[in-house]
Amino acid sequence: MRKLGLVIVLGVVVLLLGLPVFAQPRVTAVLKTLANPFWVAMQLGLLEEAIAQGVVVEVLAVPTEADLEAQLNLAETALLRRPDVLLVSPITSRNLHPALRLAAALKIPIIDLDGNLPLDYTRKTVEGEDIPIVSQIASNNFIAGQLAADFIIEMTGGTGKVLLIEGIAGNITGMQRVEGCMNRILEKAPKMQIVGRFAGDWDRLKAATIVADVLTAHPDLRAIYCANDTMALGAVEAVFAAGKGGQVIVVGTDGIKDARDSILEGRLTATVAQLPYLMGKMAIETAVKVLKGEEVPFRQDVPLLLLTKKVLEEGTEPLLQYVK
Repeated sequence: MRKLGLVIVLGVVVLLLGLPVFAQPRVTAVLKTLANPFWVAMQLGLLEEAIAQGVVVEVLAVPTEADLEAQLNLAETALLRRPDVLLVSPITSRNLHPALRLAAALKIPIIDLDGNLPLDYTRKTVEGEDIPIVSQIASNNFIAGQLAADFIIEMTGGTGKVLLIEGIAGNITGMQRVEGCMNRILEKAPKMQIVGRFAGDWDRLKAATIVADVLTAHPDLRAIYCANDTMALGAVEAVFAAGKGGQVIVVGTDGIKDARDSILEGRLTATVAQLPYLMGKMAIETAVKVLKGEEVPFRQDVPLLLLTKKVLEEGTEPLLQYVK
């Protein structure tokens, strides 16, 4: 097995798999932050599949999802090392555009991880840009929101008040998840009342504050959907602090370990697992095919899995092998 080196420079985590560092082929992955277990699971998938495929992978991430400029600087610096394939998960839909333009000029193939880039599916480019994308590997965020909505409707009988919390304002991932949930509720449960849609910035404390304020205004709140698990865990804390534990359904997104533990403890109600570990494995598999000159699908959907206490306790769902 190759050595795994860890270097921390100015708060930026850099993981290098394989020695020498500049051996071929090389794949660079620019993720968001390893402070979030979702990206840690994706990193694990990237590293393990890189070992299996015999390639070098460099995994880069910034300290927090507020570090937009730092992520851009990280990507631009990585491109000076001329990787053979670039994998990207931009914090927002546009913050890495200058680096992506540079990668395109250098003719470095770009793979979009987790569907954070708005794409022109006809031209197979970034929307409004001459930046070609060879593949987008992501869960369908609209469907993730729909799965959450279907569960909430089933649990509530399609009545009551619902709160929706997305990520950073303008981030396409959080918007799509919340819109998928909202549209499904409007379609299938017109008697339900959506009392608010707020940006929680992917932050646990901010989500907890939002929920506390909404519970003060709407003590009869029935359900909360959060666009990631970090915010959902903050929502759960606020629900229990208000004495509403077990009365308000809270559904998250991602399926991280803390969320799964919370479900088993009877606190968080459910989460829509995005399977980032599998996403990472698929990304390396795709990068290797691109390097070999093989055709790859432009859009690759990663399966989704609704995790409840029953699903976790039974442990029979085949997709659970990819839940890390």
